[in-house]
Amino acid sequence: MKKYLATAMSALLVASCYVQADSAHYPKIPVAEYQDKVKASWLGQIIGNTYGLSYEFKFIDQPGPNKFPYGFGEYLAKVKEVNGAFSDDDTDIEYMYLLQMEKHGSTPSYSALANAWQDHVREKVWVANRQAVALMHAGYSPPLTGHKTLNPQWFQIDPQLVNEIWAVTAPGMMNYAAAKTRWAGRITSDDFGIDPAVMYGAMFSAAFFERDIERLIAAGLAALPTQSRFAAIVRHMQQLHKKYPDDWQKARAVMAEHYYRAFDYNKNAWLVVDANLNGACAILALLYGEGDFQKTLDMASAMGFDADNQAASMSGLLGIVGGTAILPKNLLFPIPELNWSQPYNDRYINVSRVGLPDARISELVARMAHEGEKIILAHGGKKIVEKGVEYYVINTDAKFSAPLELPSAPVLFAEQDQMFSFDTGVDISASDEKLTLLSSALPSGLQLRSGVISGVPKASGLYRFNLRLARGQKTIEHEYVIEVHTRNLAAAATEVLHNINDPQKGESLAQILRDGQLETTYYSTENAVTNKQDFYGFSWEQPQTISVLRFNPGTPKEFAGWFTSLQVQYLDNAGEWQNVQQLQIAPSINFDNSQWLKGIGINHTLSFAPVTTKSIRIIGAAGGVERDSFNGGGREFFTGISELSVHER
Repeated sequence: MKKYLATAMSALLVASCYVQADSAHYPKIPVAEYQDKVKASWLGQIIGNTYGLSYEFKFIDQPGPNKFPYGFGEYLAKVKEVNGAFSDDDTDIEYMYLLQMEKHGSTPSYSALANAWQDHVREKVWVANRQAVALMHAGYSPPLTGHKTLNPQWFQIDPQLVNEIWAVTAPGMMNYAAAKTRWAGRITSDDFGIDPAVMYGAMFSAAFFERDIERLIAAGLAALPTQSRFAAIVRHMQQLHKKYPDDWQKARAVMAEHYYRAFDYNKNAWLVVDANLNGACAILALLYGEGDFQKTLDMASAMGFDADNQAASMSGLLGIVGGTAILPKNLLFPIPELNWSQPYNDRYINVSRVGLPDARISELVARMAHEGEKIILAHGGKKIVEKGVEYYVINTDAKFSAPLELPSAPVLFAEQDQMFSFDTGVDISASDEKLTLLSSALPSGLQLRSGVISGVPKASGLYRFNLRLARGQKTIEHEYVIEVHTRNLAAAATEVLHNINDPQKGESLAQILRDGQLETTYYSTENAVTNKQDFYGFSWEQPQTISVLRFNPGTPKEFAGWFTSLQVQYLDNAGEWQNVQQLQIAPSINFDNSQWLKGIGINHTLSFAPVTTKSIRIIGAAGGVERDSFNGGGREFFTGISELSVHER
């Protein structure tokens, strides 16, 4: 990370456009101007979010019409209902992060942020964000919650929605802002899925001292790795803008042809919320918007896909560029008959997150600017007075240093004589950090190498060990547990048990349940119109002693595909199904009949008092919720399963 962040300033000398700087590395900005730009950024995001929501997912196969301005659309009714601005996922996580900065300091730990996610984010959460929260509830902490081995949505749009605050509170500190954005982006995402957010972070930070759109884009590019996938996409967008300067729809068509499709990384995903695709839309909107707020807002909406994200982020960026003076009055006061005296009635009303207090917009932005002052002063900047005017002197070379942390994880499941791998998420190669094993308590056959514990365990048992992470003189330790189980008895089963009448589906399920792969999920959609119980299990010709099952629910559908209860049963000598005793499920399963906190591909260990039996199964009630009108309404009840393994211990 350091190698490419160190070059970020080479693309843009941020000697202030507004006042004379002490030097190229210590530009000045009036305190009042910084505060105004923070306010304009927040109001810009509110405008963009509110405006763009009416066009979210409306323009996918084709761009929006070439007839502007579009206007606020249907979501203006929500503004009227709350008599102000309302929270949405393009602003509410930033607000949550602000609260954590005030509580824990300018850089809250991953642990503190994960606690906040679990406390406040319980619904209205999608793709990578949803999987990250589900993983948190399962006992994983960042950056494991965004790691591609655990979060199959790591490449989606999510980091672009929630991380602008790190740059808004780091004016002109582009290296710092980009690195902090990447660090925070790893809470939900990984690899090039974070790059668009990092680019936004660099641009937001640079925008406090730069007005030119092309130079802002150059500053953002300089913050990305040389071989960044998104950097190549941005350069492609610049080429399209140059080739079709008066035909944004043609540029959008070429962009969609290249990036709205399945790649090797997103074959089983919802393509319209891809990070690179939507990042490309944002860059095109910025280029064709030519620095004009209304035009950029409309372009972001017209580019389509997850339009409110691009509208919010690019409007927030232009808010920093031009301050509150750039924000059109009709967008700040969109409902004249309400007779507001301040933009959006100075109200930010929480409608999306549990426990987030409503706030005055003026107070919220003042608190955000105060956090920015603390960061400026803590990283080589200072506050001075010249001719009665207060200024911040910015250290543009400021570096970000993340808290020293090792991630938490639940008990790690391993199988004897089968390959095991656990990536701690610690990037040893790109830092001055050192990770060491404090004891030799790893299972025989496993070793720690470059932050990854891997190998083939030779013996079953419970193994506890500590890892130590060191950075200079600072160290931190954390305990991990690997439980190695005996071989999977499912492979030798003579029959797969299920409540399925269709023989072909039964054959498909038999393969899915014990192929060792998580890419495919079976859904019990037969007779799904009524609430029912589903069961999955195995039978053998000879009795087996069993005390552990490992259940993987695969990928739930959006409106069904989960259990709302679960029990393990075995067949006794009289041929009757009996519940096992002392059943424990780790990590616990969310049995709420709701899609919001259902994870993808999270393994659950079901342990119980040993039984000797010829048949065993899991059984529980199928869940399902009402589909929204966008998906046709109606309701089904079914479960999903990807893998079920059986072990003696």
